Amino acid sequence: MSVVLDVKDLVVDFKTRAGNARVLNQVSLDLREGEILGIVGESGCGKSMTALSIMGLIPNPPGRITSGSISLDGQELTSMPAAKLRAIRGNRISMIFQEPMTSLNPVFRIGDQISESVLLHQNVSKKEAWKRAVEMLELVGIPEPAVRARSYPHELSGGMRQRVMIGLALACKPKVLIADEPTTALDVTVQAQIFDLLKNLQEETGTAIILITHDMGAVAELADRVSVMYAGHVIETGSTRQILDDPRHPYTRGLISCVPHLEDNPGDERPYLEEIEGVVPPLTELGTGCAFAPRCKHVMDRCLTTNPVIGRVSQQHSVACHLLKEKELA
Repeated sequence: MSVVLDVKDLVVDFKTRAGNARVLNQVSLDLREGEILGIVGESGCGKSMTALSIMGLIPNPPGRITSGSISLDGQELTSMPAAKLRAIRGNRISMIFQEPMTSLNPVFRIGDQISESVLLHQNVSKKEAWKRAVEMLELVGIPEPAVRARSYPHELSGGMRQRVMIGLALACKPKVLIADEPTTALDVTVQAQIFDLLKNLQEETGTAIILITHDMGAVAELADRVSVMYAGHVIETGSTRQILDDPRHPYTRGLISCVPHLEDNPGDERPYLEEIEGVVPPLTELGTGCAFAPRCKHVMDRCLTTNPVIGRVSQQHSVACHLLKEKELA
């Protein structure tokens, strides 16, 4: 499969009152045709900032892309003029934001908001754009789509609003879809429905998807490959099976251990749940060593002074950790 989106050595800085915050540090990842790439990590690890950087939505000031490359089908996005980038955003690459109630305009009907995107990027009439809006609502499983297209966001449930956001993002048939925690604040039943919808749409349309989440269960169910982020770094990347069966970074192991497994304690009413002690450090206070060192059970002296570089475990599996022995490098 060919690569449709390629991010290389991306660095993003923000100016704050406490000093410069490097929110993304040498981030590299790629997305291939028709696949789902999961980006996982706790809040504050840089997942959403990576998505905003790809979309060209970093607020400047105070943020800026300091260095690195973001390429969509061979076109460099970081140096692209704003007008040309607006023609691509929402058309060839689209995004589902975390909060549908704040992302949808409360004073416009659902159908108008979807058709506006179609009119902006496609050479069609208003009637055809409205027809496309109704079709998208039907595609994402909203009942009575012609009626719901005339509804306002407050008239829909949280799950239906999220489906509208997915329909809006897919209206122009993008090659790349970024789903930034698309099930935030939804109950588990609706979450499962949204995940099934994303999977089915990906199979039907062939759209490549970046799924941003902190839920390893969602990653196991949906993603083909996984990139684990911590404190603005990509610390482990591999196929979903490799990451789940043979995680090499202590942080990745911790994320997997945080998922409860009832079958591990069949005699207990409440399953034993591990946790990763501590929190993600403020980005203005990162030192020269590994950012995860203060929370790591396997910390060594060199972890405190030297930031580990990415090494290959296999052709498709890489990790940035001093625990990776030289003989294990491919």
